[in-house]
Amino acid sequence: MCGIVGAVAERNVVPILLEGLRRLEYRGYDSAGIALLGDDGKLVRQRAHGKVYKLEEALEASPCTGGTGIAHTRWATHGIPSERNAHPHVAQGATLALVHNGIVENYEVLREELRGLGYEFTSETDTEVVANRVHYRSKDAPDLLSAVQRTVAELEGAYALVVIAESEPETLVVARQGAPVVLGVGLGENFVASDVSALLPVTRKFIFLEEGDVARLTREKIEIFDVQGNPVERPIRESELSNDAVERGRFRHYMLKEIYEQPIAVANTLSERISKKRVLPESFGAAAPAIFEKVENVDIIACGTSYHAAMVARYLIEEFCRIPCRVDIASEYRYRNPVVTPNTLFITISQSGETADTLAALRLAREGGYLATMAICNVPESSLVRESDLVMMTRAGPEIGVASTKAFTTQLAALSMLAVTLARYRGASAETEAEQVRQLQAIPALIEKALELDEPIRKLAERFADKHHALFLGRGIQFPIALEGALKLKEISYIHAEAYPAGELKHGPLALVDDDMPVITVAPNNELLEKLKSNLQEVRARGGELFVFADPASGMKSEPGVTVMEMPDHIEHLQAPILYTIPLQLLSYHVAVLKGTDVDQPRNLAKSVTVE
Repeated sequence: MCGIVGAVAERNVVPILLEGLRRLEYRGYDSAGIALLGDDGKLVRQRAHGKVYKLEEALEASPCTGGTGIAHTRWATHGIPSERNAHPHVAQGATLALVHNGIVENYEVLREELRGLGYEFTSETDTEVVANRVHYRSKDAPDLLSAVQRTVAELEGAYALVVIAESEPETLVVARQGAPVVLGVGLGENFVASDVSALLPVTRKFIFLEEGDVARLTREKIEIFDVQGNPVERPIRESELSNDAVERGRFRHYMLKEIYEQPIAVANTLSERISKKRVLPESFGAAAPAIFEKVENVDIIACGTSYHAAMVARYLIEEFCRIPCRVDIASEYRYRNPVVTPNTLFITISQSGETADTLAALRLAREGGYLATMAICNVPESSLVRESDLVMMTRAGPEIGVASTKAFTTQLAALSMLAVTLARYRGASAETEAEQVRQLQAIPALIEKALELDEPIRKLAERFADKHHALFLGRGIQFPIALEGALKLKEISYIHAEAYPAGELKHGPLALVDDDMPVITVAPNNELLEKLKSNLQEVRARGGELFVFADPASGMKSEPGVTVMEMPDHIEHLQAPILYTIPLQLLSYHVAVLKGTDVDQPRNLAKSVTVE
């Protein structure tokens, strides 16, 4: 969601803060700002409505330098996008500044109390309330750390806070509850950010705060205190990410780069997890074999694109393992008081591992009688990973584009390995597993072939540029892929798109079909192909224009009103969900480019949704 960067150093930290904000742009934001304790020890602040370059222009017009500072990119939750609502917020008297990710749920009560104490407010945000609350508590606190500790004890909701004050010009105070924040460890300087990638140019050593932690950073020292105020040690971890991992290279957009990274990304997901034609169960954690022996049911919880991956997994788990698999949207699961059956494995899926609803569902599940919890995730340092019993890292690498691509296909690869592994414990033969493993290992090369459709799809996209609606169809395990295709198109091109199981056409969606409604479908050569062809005839009979990504052996050919684009030969059952995703990603990308939208940072969306 929002992005935080902070630094305390002997050098001028402005370039560090700005570079950190640029590296966090992928998270989505509507304003940016910076606050410094200048060389004279006085607090200075610059904010801008819009992109980071607007903030840079403001700083060029009014330069400032300092060794202690905080910066922020904001995605509006309380108050409209504007400069006055942008972070950092200053307390009354402008001697203390604060940045904040998350939502403080009791801010209105605190604001009214502060107004009664003489405080005035210039914004509509919950963050300004917190800044003034810290200022109020600092009046009788021995130091800034104590003032922050007393303040967070009064807050309800989720937050990551970083505070600076003129009273302690070489100090950052950080607090974490329900929103991610990481400390960067340097030599004679220390840092804080909401994401590791923001700090890779200055350090590779990081400390991840636990829930309720409050930390004090100076140039030479990092002190961490738990929710009871006791000093604690948190391990220093070295990030495996490279400094250039978030560069676009030769590609026009991050999204296209990440689409093309999928062969190596999926290969990395599979790598070192398969031996002698079988998936190694220890790939999910040392305790996995003992847990998998007992699994009789599976619950999978996710949001957005990850939810579509979960839907694919349900087909595979029920088919391969013959056990029930229930899939829920995290924001619904956590409020419906679910019934937990014995020996149920609880699985969460998230690219970032910090999705607020998914994390809340995991924490609810840990108290709900599940056999064990498992995370399918792309970020090893994330909360979801740290709080789960079992973990399968997708190893997709940094994904900057808001519309997920390689994170989705690597999730599908990881979930496919899980289905294959669980099936072994339900009696599947070694021969069956060996065949499934063979199919998985062939996927990266098949993705390379699917990417050869890029140029034909680019030309095809010209027929969508003036459309306002689109319908996606799929049958069986391809229905979630149709959902994902529709989501991609609406996310980045702003074309209204819906997806349905093709068999549902006659139950309502046919009413939408006309010659101005393109209908996109995927047609692998499987047991449902003939039924799908019948469904597509229903579309043609009503004047709808069909665009079909089909297996070469499907027997489908282009004709007036029907455009058929052939997929690579010999796509098999376990490969099909990943392979048929690729052309839908490319189609959405090229349509968005033609429409001139912001492909990597679509309006109103954020990469990591860390608030409810």
